[in-house]
Amino acid sequence: MSNSTFPSRHCFLANEAEQLNFAAIIATHIPPGTVIFLEGDLGTGKTTFVKGFLLASGYKGNVKSPTYTLVEPYEIRDRQFYHFDLYRLGSPDELEYAGGRDYFDSNAICLIEWPEKAKGFLPKADLVFQLEYHNEAGAQGRNCTISSQTELCSSMIQNIFKLLD
Repeated sequence: MSNSTFPSRHCFLANEAEQLNFAAIIATHIPPGTVIFLEGDLGTGKTTFVKGFLLASGYKGNVKSPTYTLVEPYEIRDRQFYHFDLYRLGSPDELEYAGGRDYFDSNAICLIEWPEKAKGFLPKADLVFQLEYHNEAGAQGRNCTISSQTELCSSMIQNIFKLLD
């Protein structure tokens, strides 16, 4: 899914605390209107990423995966965030019938788990996070690949990794 025209970066996240911190750093750089795809197997930390992102954005409540409701809206400091979990989606039409297009506007940040379930319906992602289990030589955690898919987030990725390097 990565586009070679835009940057892609890799990092290793050793534990949940590092995942939350990484998501918090990302959250401070994301402008309204950004669409983020979160890809990875069950349990790789997609919802953990969303939790860190929303907490860093100022959310004070419990962040849960909207597996059965498909989308959980959050209004934080007059900003709109939508957390999608499309794992149980049978077809992209289900999201269409549920009014899914209404969530994608220039003021909202959309964080979408399992975007492949709604292929053809969703707008193009600005960022794609691919999370994978890592368990080699005693090091357990997650490998994360971040791919910019649009100009909107291309320089942002480079700036974030300058901070992290």
